[in-house]
Amino acid sequence: MSEQHVLIAGGGIGGMALALTLHQIGVPCTVFEAVPQIKPLGVGINLQPNAVRELFDLGIGADMLGQVGLPALEWALVGRNGNDIHAEPRGLKAGYHWPQYAVHRGALQMMLYQLVQQRLGPDAVQTGLRAVGYAQTEAGVTLQLRDAAGQMHEKTGSLLVGADGLHSALRAQMYPDQPPIQWGGAILWRGVTRAAPIRTGSSFVGLGTHKHRMVIYPISAPDADGLATINWIAEQTVDNSAGWEGDWNRKVDIARFIHHFEGWNYDWLDVPALILGASEVFEYPMIDRDPVPSWVDGRVALLGDAAHVMYPTGSNGASQAIIDGRVLGAKLLAHGLTPRALAAYDAQLCQPVSELVLRNRGAGPFGLLNLVDERCGGVFDDINTVIPQDERDAFMAGYKAAAGFAIERLNASPPTIAPGARLV
Repeated sequence: MSEQHVLIAGGGIGGMALALTLHQIGVPCTVFEAVPQIKPLGVGINLQPNAVRELFDLGIGADMLGQVGLPALEWALVGRNGNDIHAEPRGLKAGYHWPQYAVHRGALQMMLYQLVQQRLGPDAVQTGLRAVGYAQTEAGVTLQLRDAAGQMHEKTGSLLVGADGLHSALRAQMYPDQPPIQWGGAILWRGVTRAAPIRTGSSFVGLGTHKHRMVIYPISAPDADGLATINWIAEQTVDNSAGWEGDWNRKVDIARFIHHFEGWNYDWLDVPALILGASEVFEYPMIDRDPVPSWVDGRVALLGDAAHVMYPTGSNGASQAIIDGRVLGAKLLAHGLTPRALAAYDAQLCQPVSELVLRNRGAGPFGLLNLVDERCGGVFDDINTVIPQDERDAFMAGYKAAAGFAIERLNASPPTIAPGARLV
């Protein structure tokens, strides 16, 4: 393998988006993925307009994204009594030049994987090879990999990007004394159910209180019977003093948690029925990691969850991974396949995204629920007597600015990578 080559450890959304970006700008790369076969795992995620812009610039347009999800029309918070706390349009309806999409995570990853194979060739993604560490010199970097049989392999290149997720081995090497994974006590139960969509037909709805809520949104258009695939997350915060004692991702019986949502019945939504309609449900802890001071060690950079795993309260984890890859591509264009490019990438993103991680730990846009709890105990008839409209709008505008998708700024910003730009 030529040293003029970028090695990517991890074939998730971030790793695949980076590979497509590098191909776009003429940089050879190879993706190494731990699993023997990439499968469409996961449930619903949101792609914010700033990430959708980047996918459009990669030639992944509305026709393709429409195959794995649908444009979001509304973002809404609703109190436990069924009264609106805040609602606003999203995507094109909000004035963005690009839509926001609710998509099936696994379907999106498979689409990106197939595009990498089509554009870069069938050998661009090598599976069954888990990144375990790296070594570097002034001239290049070596990625150390282990296969399923325990055999070690080494690949050399000019740069290495660790997109190897929450349990990143490359991050662990950079920071051998990093604090453990942080769990604040929230348990998530996630599933999908065929059901009639609510409100606009493509609404992201947060229902309940700060520590006890449902998140509901469709990830497909309705079929001929009016039913769509509805992604839902049921959440309950508990005492976390004993630490997380379960698996990181385990299938559970609905009876384990549905009692938390008894009586959540409204004329527009039957929450228990929605939960019971799922064929399988998975349990997760809501976790993140404390930010690190840098994502870069010489010729090695971190990207996506390996760099900044964050609470899903802002619905921007996958979006940020895509942004990471595009910004890294822009820095390679400016500085070549050098550590200077990685340092520039780090300088632009590490601090503001680290601040976003902490902001999401503090509830992100769901912080409005905290205010409702503090001011009225969650019981209200008219939200304007609790949190005036201008205060709610300012709260949401502040979050969008922090997360990189403030409408005016995003619409006015130039492309991250200029059309036709290539590394000469």
